[in-house]
Amino acid sequence: MIVALAISLTLAQAVAVQAADGKDIFLHGGGEAPTCTACHGASGEGQPDAGFPRLAGLNATYMEEQIKSFKEGTRKDDTMTPIAKALPEADRKAVAAYVSDLTSSLAPSEEKPDKDSIAKGAELAAHGDWPQGLAGCNQCHGPGGIGVGTVFPKLAGQSAAYIEKQLNDWKAGSRTNDPLALMAGVAKKLDDDQIKAVAAYYASRNPDGAMASETKEPAQ
Repeated sequence: MIVALAISLTLAQAVAVQAADGKDIFLHGGGEAPTCTACHGASGEGQPDAGFPRLAGLNATYMEEQIKSFKEGTRKDDTMTPIAKALPEADRKAVAAYVSDLTSSLAPSEEKPDKDSIAKGAELAAHGDWPQGLAGCNQCHGPGGIGVGTVFPKLAGQSAAYIEKQLNDWKAGSRTNDPLALMAGVAKKLDDDQIKAVAAYYASRNPDGAMASETKEPAQ
């Protein structure tokens, strides 16, 4: 029993150290990597109008894999690539674990919700566009875009500018880290208006998937 207790305490201490390290990296940077807060906010709330995503509450394994993708080049970004290359695996794991426990909502945006676009995006998210061979986004990302597992991230409460950019990156082939090329196939079937609509829809949700108070729930 004494040995088991000692092991438990050691593991608990290791988790605490990792969490502390992750917080320090996020707030102050690590090695040659700068602070994450400059782009993603002090609480991971993001900067919607600048296109910097909200990280708070995203799955830790998913975030760790995204940082790795920036390092390996399956995701391309002039800002994130050098940061990812400066973070060793342990630091990637620590900062991802820390950010996954944050609960901040998306930072306010100056862009006013377009209710017609949101309604169109809601229809795509719920039912897709079967004549084009498109399933609803919620089939993979969960009801209201709350996220599913470690592969399909939370979209609810993410900025429209960020979602739109990712869909266009998949469509152009500059992002290639999706499993079985699922997102590339989806994005190539979406036209520009559909991309804007689905991005506006998920940006109109709270992180828990509920409609934000400043927008009216569209008919589905």
